[in-house]
Amino acid sequence: MKHSDHVQAVAHHVSAAASSPVAASWRRCLTVHGLSPEDARSPLRLSEQEFRAAREKSGHLIEEAQGELDRLFSTVGKAGCCLLLTDENGIALERRGAPGDDHDFRGLGLWSGTVWSEASVGTNGIGTAIADERAVVIQRDQHFLSCNTGLSCVTAPIRDHLGRVAAAIDISTCRDDAGEMAMLLLSQAVRDAAARIEANLFHRAFNGARILLVPADGKSTPAMIAIDRDDLVLGATRAARLKLNLDDRRIANGVPAADLLNETPVGQGEDLLDAERAALRRVLSRAQGNVSLAADTLGISRATLYRKMKKLSVN
Repeated sequence: MKHSDHVQAVAHHVSAAASSPVAASWRRCLTVHGLSPEDARSPLRLSEQEFRAAREKSGHLIEEAQGELDRLFSTVGKAGCCLLLTDENGIALERRGAPGDDHDFRGLGLWSGTVWSEASVGTNGIGTAIADERAVVIQRDQHFLSCNTGLSCVTAPIRDHLGRVAAAIDISTCRDDAGEMAMLLLSQAVRDAAARIEANLFHRAFNGARILLVPADGKSTPAMIAIDRDDLVLGATRAARLKLNLDDRRIANGVPAADLLNETPVGQGEDLLDAERAALRRVLSRAQGNVSLAADTLGISRATLYRKMKKLSVN
């Protein structure tokens, strides 16, 4: 059976589309995007002006991902792989590839400025990972278009500090010997890189805040919350939101981190004098016992600080 006939048969089978992510994607390509598996189409390519605008919009993403892209490519680049970083629309913003492979990958459209959404080229690693909001492996004839069945891709979405899909990182290869085990290893490498980029974006968004790592049952995606000096949550990664049942509304309303983590912060469950005593001891500790420096930090006079120390029995 020809690839195009197989795609048509499976995509129109309702139970297959319901049980298989690939079949569901094929169905979207046919019914939502109006594509045909026999289309000999290349990815849409942006104009220079459009590409510059897309890169400018995602400048912070590119900045935080550069180190991970270089590190990942140093591992897989000699194995005939191409590495792409895209935005949330599947636009390839950054690319890594060996010069000897450039001709083949450019011919396939695996190049900066191309659009690898499902609407552009059907089922593929980048477009399907973004559509499904999860890491995917799309091997050879799992692609929707017959012209892409020589390609194997592993892709992981990258979420921003609000937990929304903001980008994707992809490794693609044309090698015939790219077996299932090799693709699984590449998939893990891509997911690990995506997790580190997510962590970089989160730290950037909440620069200056205290970042806490939340236990998340061994998941590779980072579960982190950012908290202010009053122990209130400022933000949370997608994994932390799922683990702690957090959303934008709860965060905006203010929720103590200790309540989420089942901890008792200093001053809670104690009287106000105990809380004030603990705060005063922290300031004095940071000032290494220098009363004048501690008073300046608190914005009070030395005499006032001495009176508080006497009242609270702080030596």
